[in-house]
Amino acid sequence: MELGIVGLGKMGAGMARRLARAGVRVVCYDQSDAAREAIAREKNIECVENLAALCAKLVGERVLLVMLPAGEAVEATIRDLLPLVSSGDTIVDGGNSYYRDSKRRALALSQQGLRYIDAGVSGGVHGEAHGYCLMLGGTPKSIEIFEPFARLLAPGAERGWLHCGPSGAGHFAKMIHNGVEYGMMQALAEGFALIAARPELDIDAARLAETWRHGSVVRSWLLDLCTTILQENETLEGVAPVVADSGEGRWTALESIELGVPAPVITLALMGRFSSQGRSDYARRLLALMRTGFGGHPFTKSG
Repeated sequence: MELGIVGLGKMGAGMARRLARAGVRVVCYDQSDAAREAIAREKNIECVENLAALCAKLVGERVLLVMLPAGEAVEATIRDLLPLVSSGDTIVDGGNSYYRDSKRRALALSQQGLRYIDAGVSGGVHGEAHGYCLMLGGTPKSIEIFEPFARLLAPGAERGWLHCGPSGAGHFAKMIHNGVEYGMMQALAEGFALIAARPELDIDAARLAETWRHGSVVRSWLLDLCTTILQENETLEGVAPVVADSGEGRWTALESIELGVPAPVITLALMGRFSSQGRSDYARRLLALMRTGFGGHPFTKSG
């Protein structure tokens, strides 16, 4: 078995190592010399300096896994691959692409005799050791071709991966997954913020989190992470209260509006992230001045 991987960030490099250790010959490309050098000496991994070399190193019907950020990086890479691939080859987009982009790409590539799989991937930096959760969209034949690799990448051959449906279904499932993730993270963060706000009760937040991990209905990997974080830095000293957001949360909220399906928890969690980024500062200043205007309340001047 052999497979090509484009993109050797934390996820792409981890997937390359996991497959290589399972006996797959993995040919890799990343535009960063350092990224290639970091894994080039590992058994069953060969790194090349461009896409043409990657395609040339693979024989027969090729399977190419693209592990790049959603958007122009994926678009440009697929565009650059087109003159290098042949009818019957399979391109797997393992980034968090918008599912409508994936449907468009699948149609365009099928007209050129190419197979396309949209692969939602979860597992982060821990996937290399514990396996990746894979949500796959594409034709049954495309999934059949990729299945041997999915079984090795997943936590188990029969679990942790799913053919979700036709093209777009894999990235749609991952989009909703990330929206749910936003809500779960927000709930845990708010709960521990309330714990911290009552210091007179002398609750050890780290020990409480550890207690919740056993038998509680809120036990989860996210709670495991909270436990470790609180054990190491309960006051969260040195961490700015700014939370980034990625496209999936926004797309999930937009999908909720378009479908008319209420998703208040996910949407409010997204709004909380916007607020942490300073995007509510203007509104808060205006609120303060309105209070001054109608009630004569003083406002706090900025530094």
